[in-house]
Amino acid sequence: MGCRATLRQGKLPSQGLKQSKMNVERLQKMAGSVRTGGKGTVRRKKKAVHKVSTTDDKRLQATLKRLGVNTIPGIEEVNLFVEHDVIHFTNPKVQASIAANTFVVSGPSQTRKLHDLLPSILPQLGADNMNTLRKLAEEGYGAGGAGGFGRGPTGGVGTIEEEDEEDDDVPDLVENFDEAAK
Repeated sequence: MGCRATLRQGKLPSQGLKQSKMNVERLQKMAGSVRTGGKGTVRRKKKAVHKVSTTDDKRLQATLKRLGVNTIPGIEEVNLFVEHDVIHFTNPKVQASIAANTFVVSGPSQTRKLHDLLPSILPQLGADNMNTLRKLAEEGYGAGGAGGFGRGPTGGVGTIEEEDEEDDDVPDLVENFDEAAK
């Protein structure tokens, strides 16, 4: 098989070379603008588009499917009480497996202070929870002081840092352990 050369209509081979030389100069100029450093450095690499890693979600969903969780419809909000804060979910997806004692709450959440959500939570609490809330109030976490929930477990108005400093002290020696070892 032979090579065939085709000429563009109306152009001589020398004119075609001039055009390709011009393209080479243009290409070098464009390639130079792609460099991140100076002359002699490597060109920038193509920016990799990172995929969202859904492997954890897939593994979690596979494990939940194996446990046999079912979606519970019609739940408008979920509140998880953690110390003085509440993790508040609005329109969450709730899944449960009673046999495996597993409950899954997923969706966008917000961490709020307990006293911010207290007015909206009070009608939802039952008699048992109201007693727990009263106990918290008696311990100093409840209504009292500046806006409520500002006191510690001792009922004083001290800060958390002051309480931590008291706990960091070395306890007093009460007994003599040498006599007990004899």
